[in-house]
Amino acid sequence: MGAIMPDNNKFLAPKGDYKRLIAFQKTECIYDITLYFVSHYLPKIGDRTVDQMVQAARSGKQNIAEGNETGTTSTEACIKLVNVAKASLKELQEDYEDYLRNHGNQFWDVNSQQCLNARAWCKEHSAPADYIRVCEMRDDITLANIALVLIHQVDFLLRRLLEKYKQDFLENGGIKEQMSQARRDWREEHGMGYLNGNYGKNVRIENNKWHK
Repeated sequence: MGAIMPDNNKFLAPKGDYKRLIAFQKTECIYDITLYFVSHYLPKIGDRTVDQMVQAARSGKQNIAEGNETGTTSTEACIKLVNVAKASLKELQEDYEDYLRNHGNQFWDVNSQQCLNARAWCKEHSAPADYIRVCEMRDDITLANIALVLIHQVDFLLRRLLEKYKQDFLENGGIKEQMSQARRDWREEHGMGYLNGNYGKNVRIENNKWHK
């Protein structure tokens, strides 16, 4: 009869499919908007902004994905990567704001009807295809402002996600704590708990019999 293996469901629990995260879906949209924006409205040669914006948009997306996957074994690494995503999107925000400043400070006021409409529409749409259609119908100023709306929405979602990860850590501890607890639970469940005071002496009770 084979040995009974520990129940790994008590630790190494996956964080879930990152593609289901609204924050990740919206960063995909930001990435696609940015690719369209730089290819249509920024110089193709001699402007490092193009590469910087594309890399910042990609970093925002990829670090959410990597953070979610890494979170299976390290909450600390997960939190760090999500913060990297936030920082990358902040960098991208600065680039879009620079563009608007250099084109007449055409920022949407947060309470303007344009901004309110965009905020409501972006909140309900998280599919890249929807934004590609928008890109083909809007000018550069509108796209830059829509990108800023999306970036602010994702920043809010990432702050909520970080709070969730922090709360999960406070409630369940890190991976080492979870593994130790899972091991103790398994030994107790299978009647293999060590006797008090006999740790390290290979003395245990199993099925109410002494073993040395």
